[in-house]
Amino acid sequence: MTRVRTGITRRRRHKKILNMTKGHQGVRHTLYRRAHESMIHALQYSYDHRKKKKGDMRRLWNIRINAAARSNEITYSKLIYGLKLAGIDINRKMLAEMAISNPESFTGVVESAKTALEAA
Repeated sequence: MTRVRTGITRRRRHKKILNMTKGHQGVRHTLYRRAHESMIHALQYSYDHRKKKKGDMRRLWNIRINAAARSNEITYSKLIYGLKLAGIDINRKMLAEMAISNPESFTGVVESAKTALEAA
């Protein structure tokens, strides 16, 4: 079998990795082996944090809903329970957006949740 020389292939592969790690510190962007390790970790972190971002956003929405609910004299948990009793099916993202951009309609939703709580 003939010998395969990997000059161009290897150089292109290494160059691709080194370009991907351009902003990394120290030798993590200059030496291929360290850059390859750094790139693998960076890609794993980016994958994990894309998943983590969903929980972070939900936490932020809950905080915003709670703040707006307390300004309407009700707690977050009672508001969510009242909405469930009233049969109002609005997700937390929309509730948070409504609390910030349209406080009047949010107050209306809170009032309907309060009446459902009183009826129960």
